[in-house]
Amino acid sequence: MNTPYFIGLMSGTSLDSIDAVIVSFSPTFKLHAHHSHQLPAELRQQILRLNHTGPDEIDSLGALDIALGRLFADAVQTLLANSGIAATQIHAIGSHGQTIRHRPERAFSLQIGDPASIAEQTGITTVADFRRRDLAAGGQGAPLVPAFHQALFQQRGQDRVLVNLGGMANITLLPDDETRPVLGYDTGPGNVLIDTWIRQQHGLAYDADGQWATQGQIQPDLLQTLMDHPYFAARPPKSTGREQFDLPWLQQALATLKTPPAPVDVQATLLELTAASLGQAIKQHQLTRPEVFLCGGGSHNQALITRLRHHLPDIPITTTDALGLAPDWVEAAAFAWFAMRTLEQQTSSLSAVTGAKGNRILGAVHFA
Repeated sequence: MNTPYFIGLMSGTSLDSIDAVIVSFSPTFKLHAHHSHQLPAELRQQILRLNHTGPDEIDSLGALDIALGRLFADAVQTLLANSGIAATQIHAIGSHGQTIRHRPERAFSLQIGDPASIAEQTGITTVADFRRRDLAAGGQGAPLVPAFHQALFQQRGQDRVLVNLGGMANITLLPDDETRPVLGYDTGPGNVLIDTWIRQQHGLAYDADGQWATQGQIQPDLLQTLMDHPYFAARPPKSTGREQFDLPWLQQALATLKTPPAPVDVQATLLELTAASLGQAIKQHQLTRPEVFLCGGGSHNQALITRLRHHLPDIPITTTDALGLAPDWVEAAAFAWFAMRTLEQQTSSLSAVTGAKGNRILGAVHFA
């Protein structure tokens, strides 16, 4: 019997690359191939411009939608070429797309990367636009990946917390009892401010292992100003993005201080913001002997992990490697799973996570 392969594509808030995987789910989950496809600097800048209102938005969005769709298709074709698996063996592609605006308070979230172009260029059925149905049902449209975490990682008799350290940080609470609901939400910024600040100050894409942050001193006044953002006190379901946590917001906070901190101290404080907000979120749920598993790009930041362990001293913290899936590929694998669920006409949202009126079948299908 032929293996039912699926491809997952993920391009997140960090805007570092397109993650692409080939996986199968029968009889059990298996990662067959993976590829990280570079996001050109020019496209990255166009995405950032569209994160905020500006001139000529509709034409700019339309052109970028097509350009990203073609780039996603290039990522698929490179992945297939490297894997030795033929396009005809792939049942479907699940593409998250690139988030341009996330406005759940207005009942919309916009992801681009034209799925019709992906289907046309690859000859593979493509499923995309996963958030909109959940939003139509009154949900946040995010985070969606907790449903995949539940399917792959829930363990009877053991509370688990999955932490995705992408541009935004989010958690999935997997209870030890399968009769209890899975919870999940964005806790606040993950890598987005850490990356933005070092890019502005040093022209670097990211702070490798948090090396620059570790040279600075956490600034309590700045940290408190940042933690006073109402998002941190809001109760879930909730989700966020660059609309709330971006460079202008950080600059406004810096402007309130009597003495401007050194740039390196700002970096140390931004790293602490991510760790402290995550630690605060996890502790408030009072789980029984939980284990924490990290995924996403921030799982490689040893300074961030050290600070997270400081805030959660009694909780074991490791990466999803320990669960059999490398942390870089968890989200891409999730969207392959969403594609499978859509084609099977099975629900793939969790209303307890997003706040929707019920679980829904997600995604729009573009047949090959």
